Order: sequence, then C-alpha cells, then structure tokens
Amino acid sequence: MKNKPIQILGSCALLVPCISQAAGFQLNAQSATGLGRAFAGDAVIADSAAIVSKNAAAMAYIEQPTISVGAVYIDSSVEASNISYTPLVGDTTQLADTTLDSGTLVPNLHYVHPLENSKFTLGFTVHSNFGTNIEFDDSFSADEFSGTTALTSVNTGVALAYEVNEQFNIGAGIDVIYGAGEIYRKGLVDIDADGIGIGANVGATYQVDDNNRFGFAYRYSPDIEVEGTITKAGVPADKMNVPLPDMAEFSGWHKLSSTWAVHYSLQWVNWSEFDSLTSDSYSDAIKEYQWKDAGHLSVGATYTVSEKVELRAGYMYDMSPVDELTSLSIPDSDRHWLAFGGTYHFSKASSVDLGVSFLFGEQTQVDESLTTIPDTYTNITSDISTGAVLFGLQYQHKF
Repeated sequence: MKNKPIQILGSCALLVPCISQAAGFQLNAQSATGLGRAFAGDAVIADSAAIVSKNAAAMAYIEQPTISVGAVYIDSSVEASNISYTPLVGDTTQLADTTLDSGTLVPNLHYVHPLENSKFTLGFTVHSNFGTNIEFDDSFSADEFSGTTALTSVNTGVALAYEVNEQFNIGAGIDVIYGAGEIYRKGLVDIDADGIGIGANVGATYQVDDNNRFGFAYRYSPDIEVEGTITKAGVPADKMNVPLPDMAEFSGWHKLSSTWAVHYSLQWVNWSEFDSLTSDSYSDAIKEYQWKDAGHLSVGATYTVSEKVELRAGYMYDMSPVDELTSLSIPDSDRHWLAFGGTYHFSKASSVDLGVSFLFGEQTQVDESLTTIPDTYTNITSDISTGAVLFGLQYQHKF
C-alpha cells in the first residue's frame, strides 16, 4: 500500500463542526453513505472512511489512505394536538395545536490511514452521536412544561485496527466528547452549561469469505459533568451530570452476485442510563426521564450499476426509549425510516455520495404532571406526531 504523509490529519482537524441544534436525541448522521441505506450494515461495510465512526476493526478493509467530508441536513417536525392543560389555579383548558419545526446541519469528517508494511490501520473522526432541540414559542401557556430543551455533542475520536489474520480483525478507539445543554422552564429551571467527557469503543469483524462478513462494535459513552449557569427554583449549582448511553451494534454484509449485496444491523442503546439530570447541590433530580433500553433494526441492499455508479436503499425500525414517564420536552415515539442513496465515482480515487431518508414517527401521547408544592400539581396531555427528512452529501478521496 502506498501511503501519503499522515500529517494530513492536522489540516483535517480544523474542520471540527459547530452544531447548534439537532432533531432527536440520538443522531444518525455520521455519513451520507450510511444514510442512503438506513445505516444497515454500518458496523461492517467499509465503503467509506466513515467506518471509523461505527467500528474501528472494519477500518482494516480499507487498503489506502481515504478521507471523507460531508454533512447531513435534518428537517424535522413535531406536532402537538388535542392539548389539555390543567394549571395550578383554575380549570382544565384546551390549548391550540402547536407545530415545532427545526432545521439542522450536522457535518462529519473521517480519515482512515493504513500504516505501510504493517497490519495496523489508523483512523480519525469528528461527528456527532447525540443531539436534541425542542423550543416552544413564548406564547405557549403551559410554560412549566415547554420552554427550551437542547443538547448538542461533538465526538472527536482516534482509533486503531489490527488485522489478526485473513478472517479476523479487531479495533479500539478513544473518544473526546464535548457536550452542551440548555434547559429553561420559566421560574423553575435555567441551565446553560457545557463540559467534556472521555469515551471509548472496541470492535471486531469476521470475514467468512470474500462475499460474507460480520461485524460487532461496542461504544462506551461517559457521564458528562457540565458547568455554567445552573439554577433550579432560584437555587444555583456549580455542576450538573448528564448521562449518555452506551451503544452496541451487530452487522452483516453478504454479496449475492457481482451486482447485488444485502446488509443489516441490530443496534442496542443503553437508554436506561439516561435516568435523570442531577447535581450534588440538590437533594432531588433536576429532571427525571427514567427511559428504557431501546435500539433499531435496519435492513438494506446495494446495487452496482457500473464501475461508476452504485445505488442503495434501506429500511429501519427505530424503537423509542420513552417508558411510563412521558415528557413534552422530548416527545418521542417508535419511528420508521425509508432510505435511498447512491455513489458516483469520478475516478478510482474520488467519489461523491448522496443519501436521503424519510422518517415517520408513530403517533403517541404525552401525559406529564409536575408537583410544584406538596399535594398540588399541574398536568398536560397531548397527542404527538413526529416526522423528518434527512439529506446527506459527502465527498471521498483515496490517496
């Protein structure tokens, strides 16, 4: 393998993204390639440098230095209807239907570098795994349940793969995760804080033959201790703990012919880790969530039209982590993804990838109560519908 100087990492690192908002708590926006197949097979298909963000071990399948630069634009919508609000004082009233629209651009950068005359492959990545942004208009009457809820994260990672033999690869990486959160409830909570945590990931792949591969990856996500403006009921705090969930993914890839391949993924997310937002300054939680473990199942196919063109498609069933405790601030439900994409190769060295996914959320209901003084509470119920369209574009170059 002929390698160019690894100093290229220095210039790529300058492209660290700034994410202002995101649709959904877990972001599936690491690559346009994955987006076009609903991320089916993402822990084993090494068709772009973005594999470093999913399974370090699969980097060993990339034979020459490769860089991928792209972004995914998320156009999301949350509709709240049949809203019933019981205030602290007064009768239950019906509120007008509310629609929350959000547009988010999520950049990504990946670089994979096989080390010359070695069984090792080095990788570098900047992307985001988590983010949410729900912001109600100031005119919304039930302001103790609405306000602003935002979480952004930027994952900067390095990883190393080792080719054990022709069938088996292993890999591991370190992640530096920057997280920022903003929560505002009029008179109750005012938070604007950020912090850094250290995560890690391990992975393995097994190649039965040239046409069949399996991959498994586990990603440890830390609790991030954030600092900044943190106030609950007028009482300030120095720090707040934001727990992020671990993730595990199993993928398979099978080449059926010279033109067709099928792939699939099963992902588990340890959402039960995200039980509450807490601070040592308070005796009780700042905000309770008490979510359950969830994940997604995705299946897809890739069709090679010619040496220059590849087409792909996929379907994902994405399970909501929301359990018995529902919240208007993160209205979530089971979702269905339909994805389409393709690659055009300008040459053997350069290509462009396009992907689009349509997300349909199942209708769900929020029933949330808040105890403000002993034996007295306010309540809100609402039907929730969610949806999104995701567009991805990336450029890839092999050196």
